[in-house]
Parts: sequence; structure tokens; C-alpha cells
Amino acid sequence: MDLTKLSIVIPAYNEARTIHLILNKIKEVKLMNDIQKEIIIVNDCSTDNSEEVIKNYAAENPDMNIQFYNQPKNMGKGAALHRGIKEATGEYLIIQDADLEYDPREYNDILRPVLEGFADAVYGSRFMGGNPHRILFFWHSIGNKFLTKLSNMFSNLNLTDMETCYKLINTKVAQSLNLKENRFGFEPEITAKLSRVPKIRIYEVGISYYGRTYEEGKHIGWKDGFRAIYCILKYNIFSRK
Repeated sequence: MDLTKLSIVIPAYNEARTIHLILNKIKEVKLMNDIQKEIIIVNDCSTDNSEEVIKNYAAENPDMNIQFYNQPKNMGKGAALHRGIKEATGEYLIIQDADLEYDPREYNDILRPVLEGFADAVYGSRFMGGNPHRILFFWHSIGNKFLTKLSNMFSNLNLTDMETCYKLINTKVAQSLNLKENRFGFEPEITAKLSRVPKIRIYEVGISYYGRTYEEGKHIGWKDGFRAIYCILKYNIFSRK
């Protein structure tokens, strides 16, 4: 398909300290085939000065096509993503966290299966390929792999990293999904619902991962793991619409 614009959806909550760094990385990326970038930042009612920092950055970089939206109250990462997906105008969109765990220089690797006509959605897997991966928590990685296997059992996919941030999706397909999860249940829900889109072609590409420790701002804990299990069961079995 002709892909002229990529929407980059960034949920942001108290990221004033690092948001400019990820935006600088996005700015430096030249997408193949002269694809243009639309950057959609959704501020989830941050309590720091994220809004000021982002607006100042956008004003200083008018050529970057930064669209900024404020949530009316703190509603969660999933809700911020719902808003960003709704506002996207590119033919495809990709989800980008505001921290520095994922590298925008790999957008072209993720785009390639789409541009070559093979894929409608591409997941960037932290568990395959030869790119750098920071060594962190054993039980966290075991938990991720368990959740992915459980999701695969019900969705009949063979993903290696269901919980990855980097999901590139046809925008019309993403906007057609009835997404409900406002927090960290977003990943299993969107995977379950994507798996049921008729004739959808889902690919995976290996990516690097520069993970953070809890001291550095990692937010996901064991409660989020139990929520993910609940969402896998809910959206694959009990609430399929």
C-alpha cells in the first residue's frame, strides 16, 4: 500500500525529565520512502511540568508536526493510547513510550514488512533478533514470556512478545477496535482483538531494549501481571467485542 504518513502515538505521564530526549531521537529518524511523521502526544494529567516542556519543544520544532492533547484527568496509559489512536491521521500508527527503553531508529525495520506488502500489523519483539538488550529482572522476563504464551494459547498466534510497546498497526484497523482497557491491560486486549480481524497479517521483528530499573522509573509490578492474565481471559473468551 501507499504509506505517506506514520502516526507516532506517545502516552506521557510525568516524563518532563526525558520527553525531549525521545523526541530528539524521533526527530533524527529519516523514514524510508520519504514517509512523513505525525507525533501525537497525550498527556495523562501529569503532576510535573510535562505539559510546559512538551509545548515548548513543539514551539521550538514547528517542522516536527507535534500534536498535543491533554486528558481531563489521570485515566491511565491505555486511555491515553485510545485518545492517540483516535486522533491519528497517518495510514499506519506506531506506539512509542515516552521513556528511553525503545529506540526510534528501528522504525524502518518495523515498517519494512508493511512496505513490502506482507503485513497489516508488526510487533517489535524484545526476545528475538541480535540487537542489544539490557539484562535486568529474571522473573520479569519469565512473567512476560508466560503472559505471551497464555495469550497465544487463546488467540492462536505465535508471538514471542505480546507485551511489547512497539506495535505498528494499520490505523483504520486500530480505530475499528472497541478498546476498553484504560491501564496496563491494553496490550493483551489489543492483541486479542487484532487476532480476530478477518485475514489480518501480523508479523514480528526483533528490536533492541534499553530497559529501566524500578529506581529509574519502571512502573509495572506484579499487580499488573495479574491484570494482564485477567484481560487475556476476558478478551479472548468472555468479552470478545
